[in-house]
Amino acid sequence: MKNAVRVRIFEFLMGMGLMTLAFSGALHAGPDEKQLSVHGQLASRGEATDIAVRIGSGGYVAGLVDSDHDPVTVELLGADEKVMRELARNASGQIRFFFVAPTDHPKVRITAESTSGAAFTMTFDHLVERKDQIPPARQYQSPTIANAAKAIAAGAGTDAFWALVSQQGAPLVEPRTDSNVVLTFLARGLERNGRILGAPSNDHEFLERLGDSDIWFKSFVVPDSTRLSYKIARDIPEFDADARARRVAILATAQADPLNPNVWPDDAPDIYNQKSVIELDHAPEQPGMAGNASNKGTLWDFEFDSPVLGNKRTITLYRPYGFDPGNEKNVLLVLFDSREYRETVPTPAILDNLIEQGVLPPVSVAFIANPDGDARGRELPGNPVFADVLANDLMPVVFERFGTNFASNRIVIGGSSYGGLASMTIAMRHPELFGNVLSMSGSFWWSPDGTPADQNEYVSYHLARTDKRPVRIFMMAGLFETGRGDVAGILESNRHLRDVLLAKEYDVTYREYAGGHDYLVWRGALADGLIALFGQAHGPS
Repeated sequence: MKNAVRVRIFEFLMGMGLMTLAFSGALHAGPDEKQLSVHGQLASRGEATDIAVRIGSGGYVAGLVDSDHDPVTVELLGADEKVMRELARNASGQIRFFFVAPTDHPKVRITAESTSGAAFTMTFDHLVERKDQIPPARQYQSPTIANAAKAIAAGAGTDAFWALVSQQGAPLVEPRTDSNVVLTFLARGLERNGRILGAPSNDHEFLERLGDSDIWFKSFVVPDSTRLSYKIARDIPEFDADARARRVAILATAQADPLNPNVWPDDAPDIYNQKSVIELDHAPEQPGMAGNASNKGTLWDFEFDSPVLGNKRTITLYRPYGFDPGNEKNVLLVLFDSREYRETVPTPAILDNLIEQGVLPPVSVAFIANPDGDARGRELPGNPVFADVLANDLMPVVFERFGTNFASNRIVIGGSSYGGLASMTIAMRHPELFGNVLSMSGSFWWSPDGTPADQNEYVSYHLARTDKRPVRIFMMAGLFETGRGDVAGILESNRHLRDVLLAKEYDVTYREYAGGHDYLVWRGALADGLIALFGQAHGPS
């Protein structure tokens, strides 16, 4: 009944040419009053009515003018009763408006723009006085952090919190839904700042401080199949330089998380060369990582000097135990980033185990080293000269060293990041030699300098316009390898390339892992890819 009386008052005031919304802070007491509507009728074009909003200067006003099909102009008047802001011009239907009151009881003018006038309804969704503009209480994703915040607000210390962390370990893992958890990274007693190198957001996330306490944290909602490695950077130097230089400074202090006992690799020389590991309960099995084969393959090196490329590099060959050059089931894996895939990812040990277990046929490997860091960035991304040297100059030497010519459908070229990109482009250029691709987190966002914006996913663009090649493909990406801003990341560009390849009717196996740009993920993906391409139940006969 109270609302009906108010509406009649408003209609009467409107008939006098001035409508005053006669309510103030009490408006916020209940949802019914927030939805109070005012109805009005303007007889002809140019007729206007001023509606005074009873709210103090600095108050927030949000509402809706619904004029159905009748066009109106909606304006905000200033202290001098002159128009200071146009909220809508010659608009009809539902017209949203938002403003901060420039004075006490500011006026909104509605003017008819049609010869037949206009009927309208004005509804206010929010009228918030300046004194009531208080942000809502902080909502924490982690229940443990929320409880710590309450305890700190009540005057308690943080000893109980850190005792719990010592008992449970870090990061905190707390259930969220059936398939997701809240993952909370922690650091204690930072002086200035802290960041996570390897966060699930695909960025170097800053840790937040909980009030003035010694608790620094950052929470993420992730799948319960997450596997990742990360570092915590403590008190990163801050200085006047460009954004990249300041971002790179994270490497000065990034180290394994002292609160997490799970580290990788075990034999790292110090904590700065070590990462902390998270493997949640439903992280997928990584074939070949468990066990210790009784029969191990052999490794040997040779130097490959290329006058065309103007450099030389070490090629490391792995020959499985009992290798028979005449076995038609032999597979040759050509793998980029030799050192990383012999040490960080223990490829020889993985293959020893899987071959002995009968999961894979005999797989030999040619590990391709990078002469230097600059050469990697120059040779691997879409470089036809490098592709030709690999196919025409290096591979005959590799065949000679193994004492056999591997058939193209038994050769797989593989790598991660730029190595995944190179594997795809080289196989498509030389399918007569490389009949299989194993791409892990391939950098398919890449394009050469000068590429038009509509072709910036260069590989996808060109493969869509190229005849199908006799190449089988395994490709994967991490769910955390997302783009930033409007630029596609590894996840998005891999999905796009997958769809292009499937549309061209390629034989493609595609997988996504709850992880990032991470050798910890790739050591499982490498085995998965080989099993998908050549596993005794999957590979070509």
